[in-house]
Amino acid sequence: MDADSLLRSAAALLLLVLGGVWSFPLGQEGERTPACGYESCHVTQPDMLNVHLVPHTHDDVGWLKTVDQYYYGDRNDIQHAGVQYILDSVVDQLLKNPDRRFIYVETAFFYRWWKQQSSGMQQTVKRLVDEGRLEFVNGGWCMSDEATTHYSAVIDQMTMGLRFLNDTFGPCGRPRVAWHIDPFGHAREHASMFAQMGYDGFFLGRLDYQDRKRRRTAREQELLWRASESLTPPMADLFTGILPNGYNPPDGFCWDQSCDDPPIRDDPELEDYNVDDVVRRFLAIAHKQAQVYKTNHIIMTMGSDFQYENANLWYKNLDKLIRYVNAQQARGGRVNALYSTPSCYLQELHRANLSWALKTDDFFPYADAAHDYWTGYFTSRPALKRYERISNGRLQTCNQLEVLGGPISRNGPFGKGDSETMKKAVAVAQHHDAVSGTEKQHVADDYARRLASGWQRCQVLVSNSLAALSGSTAERIYCDNLNISVCPLTESSKKFSVNVYNPLVRAVIWPVRLPVNGTSYEVSDAEGRSVDCQVVPVSAETQAVRRSRGSAPNELVFQVRAPPLGFNTYSVSLLRDGPPPAPAQRRAPTAIQNQFLRATFDPATGLLSGLSNLETKRTIKLTQNFFWYNASDGNNTRSNQPSGAYIFRPNSSTPFLISPAAKTEVIQTPVLQEVRQRFAPWVSQVVRLHADSRALELEWTVGPLPIRDNLGKEVITRLDTSIKTAEYFYTDSNGREMLQRKKDFRPTWKLRQSEPIAGNYHPINSRAFIKDDEDQLTVVTDRSQGGASIHNGSLEIMLHRRLLYDDVRGVAEPLNETSSVFPEGLVVRGRLLLSLQRPDGAADAHRPLAQQEVLQPTLSFTDGEPHPNTRLQFSALQAALPPAVHLLTLTRWDEDSVLLRLEHQFQRRESKRNSGPVTVNLQKLFSTLEVLGVSELNLSANQWKDEMTRLDWTPQMEEKPLLKRPGDPSALEVTLMPMEIRTFLLRVR
Repeated sequence: MDADSLLRSAAALLLLVLGGVWSFPLGQEGERTPACGYESCHVTQPDMLNVHLVPHTHDDVGWLKTVDQYYYGDRNDIQHAGVQYILDSVVDQLLKNPDRRFIYVETAFFYRWWKQQSSGMQQTVKRLVDEGRLEFVNGGWCMSDEATTHYSAVIDQMTMGLRFLNDTFGPCGRPRVAWHIDPFGHAREHASMFAQMGYDGFFLGRLDYQDRKRRRTAREQELLWRASESLTPPMADLFTGILPNGYNPPDGFCWDQSCDDPPIRDDPELEDYNVDDVVRRFLAIAHKQAQVYKTNHIIMTMGSDFQYENANLWYKNLDKLIRYVNAQQARGGRVNALYSTPSCYLQELHRANLSWALKTDDFFPYADAAHDYWTGYFTSRPALKRYERISNGRLQTCNQLEVLGGPISRNGPFGKGDSETMKKAVAVAQHHDAVSGTEKQHVADDYARRLASGWQRCQVLVSNSLAALSGSTAERIYCDNLNISVCPLTESSKKFSVNVYNPLVRAVIWPVRLPVNGTSYEVSDAEGRSVDCQVVPVSAETQAVRRSRGSAPNELVFQVRAPPLGFNTYSVSLLRDGPPPAPAQRRAPTAIQNQFLRATFDPATGLLSGLSNLETKRTIKLTQNFFWYNASDGNNTRSNQPSGAYIFRPNSSTPFLISPAAKTEVIQTPVLQEVRQRFAPWVSQVVRLHADSRALELEWTVGPLPIRDNLGKEVITRLDTSIKTAEYFYTDSNGREMLQRKKDFRPTWKLRQSEPIAGNYHPINSRAFIKDDEDQLTVVTDRSQGGASIHNGSLEIMLHRRLLYDDVRGVAEPLNETSSVFPEGLVVRGRLLLSLQRPDGAADAHRPLAQQEVLQPTLSFTDGEPHPNTRLQFSALQAALPPAVHLLTLTRWDEDSVLLRLEHQFQRRESKRNSGPVTVNLQKLFSTLEVLGVSELNLSANQWKDEMTRLDWTPQMEEKPLLKRPGDPSALEVTLMPMEIRTFLLRVR
């Protein structure tokens, strides 16, 4: 049997795992084949205006209430909403009329509801799905935010939701349409991912009010989005439709129990009979809407937030509406109303065989009025944004070690561990009112609690796996408060070891800082070699934010090296008669440098003054400081719009300088050099350079933001350089491709700028840069933030927000974060990494740097010396992968198969060394797993790649096609093109 036949045989064995990616008979012989998806659509009238009525509910996976409160219908004093009752009621009403349709989106809720149903009800629902009466759209665990989510977490949450639908309903459970009706702006990378997941189209509800006005006039509310500059069309092309009324029904046609519109009163003997008026108003709305779309098909969304709890109200009136509108056809009416779904509507647009406007940029920033830019949420709740990012990295480590450790990882010496709790917690956190920071405070607390609970379960799994791989069952401790220098074990132990697990497929050098009470230590690596280390005093700012959670006066600093997809172990011992800690000298700094970088300071102010790359011999002027914008309180002469969780609305275009100078302390050792800067009691920073680092670290600490002056504050750091930017700067899209930005400009329409600051802010997910022909300064962030380039050569990033007014977008709560530890206001700490390179080599530095910031090493600690038979080093790879290759996913799929995603992490033409094709041999990839079979899947792992088909669309202006991608050398040797992600199901032993 040849290799391809072997692989197909392996794929066939996995049929039940994938739950019906291909067609096969359902049920007993004689039962009819399901007619779902495009085959279940109602007949339309080619010579009429067809109005597709789409019953739907939009169920936030947390917002004003927690996920649990929304599902059960708890806390209706906050908002009347109960998802379980919505699904109960909808199913009941669908069964009463086979013409009725309903779409559902949020798999996190549907999964819960499904598990609570009887087998009889489950069979009933399967029949509704098989007949296309209940259709899933989007299908992810949640409807993710698009500005503040990292692509890896989005792919994971989509995969989890779609797998459940696939396993449960087979082919009829697979959504054909992506549906993002509520996110506050739309990322190009999301469209690219949806295209690679096999979606035929994408519908959105929100876009900038100026963009919408132009598109209505030009009849370009339906378009073809070319969502990648690197992937060969149509690989990342996605048909995109802009819904006519957000996601709400037309005015006067809302028949939910939460609405006030009158029902259809169709008894002619009644005095308030209104059928003629209802039909007249509906036809007027339909004809008006048709004037701004291209075909004789239009869509109306009949539903809204948490509607259909009493679905009878909706369906009884929709039945009447369709009947009475269509009755007009006998008298010459040319409108046909029908129950429909987004996929049925999309099918009719495809049948029209038209060409569509081509879009290559994104839909950020979003404004719904002249002074109402939704750019504040790019930074809102910065602590939660960081915790989500850390949790996503921990989840990847958990997934990897579950594979590498085998079954013992789930049930081993430390008990039962699992990754599912963490997967669900991280998936829910991607919701557009979760990581976005636009939820109520108690809901934000609930998201954080879920992430913490997930990590506790993962810790058991990680400990079990490391025990299996190392041969040591010694108790492992995880110190989750190292960012404030708290770790009880390192503070109390005289001898301990540090296990450093690296989730990347290349070796990393990583700085470790551990709180200690001693003044001198010895550190040795796995081979017994001495490692340079240094004890330094804990900064006053760190001591202040601990709040009695730790008391160690010193930190032990050293650099560790960890092998690709593996671990290294370091031993630490207290010395009795070692040298004293390096002192923190209160003096004006002049410079810190290592063999790669030199950062200079103005001794008069203590501020940065320049940055030099000693390898390229390039130097730029660089100053950096902290400022705050005075948040509008709504009492502004131009508009009454205040800043809030969503909206950024500064009172002035000129921010307030926090301090023209910083009080400084300097630490200079062979291991690291630091300049500790204090700007105010609530703003400090450490400028740090490690011995082997090519990036300058800026560790900022901001808060509690003072509000005794009754002024809301939005704090930024601003980098001013000598780089000649010509008003351009660049930001990433969800952590992947870079997009060019220009001040006061939109590629799609002529902008009328009414907010010179907020209207120029864009989401920064993992990095941003400014450049000219000679120099590029890239800033890598540790979480999603908002940023802008307001002045030439300048880049500003918003770090923290504290606001005193609600911005009237529904959350009904000011963004004024406090906690039991910080009742006077939240303190947030983070870091920026600065990389100075020539533009043609900058990506070679910032691509791996950003991945390393997302997938940081996991540290675990054991007390005492390692057992003599302990394995101190391990790598799961036969060799490190090429720099262009990133291991995006390694996770258990079932007992004998794993899901693997490999990614080419460079864009086309951004690197001379790394932007070409790269080939990986899957059989020679792992040192501990034997690959028995390989089958390729689509990005979301719910279709075989060679069976995935999508609708073809024609752009109005076809750009020059890219070169065709080369084929793979063999079934086990796969080639990655720039920005390509390939997904494989490996059968392993």
